[in-house]
Amino acid sequence: MFGLLKYFLYLLLVLLACLAIFIYLNQAPDKSVAELSKRWAQPPSQFVNIAGMNIHLRDEGPKSDQEPIVLIHGTSASLHTWDGWADALKEQRRVIRFDLPGFGLTGPDPDNNYTIEHYADVVAAVLDELKIQNCVLAGNSLGGYVSWATAVRYPNRVSKLVLVDSSGYPFEPESIPLAFKLSQNPLTSVLLKNVLPKSLVARSVKNVYGNPDLVSDELIDRYYDLSLRRGNRDALKARFKQTLPGLLVNKINTIDVPTLILWGAKDRLIPPKYAIQFNRDIADSTLVVFDELGHVPHEEDPQSTVLAVKKFLATHPPSIKS
Repeated sequence: MFGLLKYFLYLLLVLLACLAIFIYLNQAPDKSVAELSKRWAQPPSQFVNIAGMNIHLRDEGPKSDQEPIVLIHGTSASLHTWDGWADALKEQRRVIRFDLPGFGLTGPDPDNNYTIEHYADVVAAVLDELKIQNCVLAGNSLGGYVSWATAVRYPNRVSKLVLVDSSGYPFEPESIPLAFKLSQNPLTSVLLKNVLPKSLVARSVKNVYGNPDLVSDELIDRYYDLSLRRGNRDALKARFKQTLPGLLVNKINTIDVPTLILWGAKDRLIPPKYAIQFNRDIADSTLVVFDELGHVPHEEDPQSTVLAVKKFLATHPPSIKS
């Protein structure tokens, strides 16, 4: 009996030693906006005081465009996810993108409010600050949810929608990025507050790509660095608790603006059957599926996906709402 107890104590010490080594090797303290901005807020980035936050924003293209394109990123992403689209569109169109509250360099909401209604209100506040009456609103994943929720809550501000692997319906994922799972677990989320293996971030990003080989070291660096922005890890936990499918889902069928639905056939987080549901519920909508792409098709293959956007915009010229 004494020998067995001694064995278990030895095993416990070994496990504690391994845990201590793991924590030491993967320490990831918060980083300041000033530190992160050196790499991730180069021109044309700017910080604009909106809704009580210094929102990290990029505003490119001709300011004379009366129907700007506003791009909204998804969970744990940032405005950089739209680099390819912005480069392809900004010669002819005004393109605006910003880091949502709780993500990127914008950081936490001052009231810890991550409801979908509040996110829509922030979009409206950005439009107000930039003196934009209405826009083409495009979003991926959570950003898609924010986009169509804004169209529901502020119908006169949105003239067209582009939904890219959008959330909003209650959905059953086939696979969830490991970082998302751990951030929702009360025990592991405490650990991740000060410890974050870069390999965990890499695995999670590769999980949402149709072709994981396309995930570059620079891309992993970006997701990793911006997750360390002071307050973002706590905000992520709050976002998962607060931004859930709610009553607004019953109003999707009231959306009456031209809508383009883009989806990756290899999306295992929000499978393509939900694209069909959006297409069915939004009367004036067009669905385009990309066979080889995953949950972030605009980032994985910006050239192919933005061509669909350009075609959509060409067949639906600007219509300014009053």
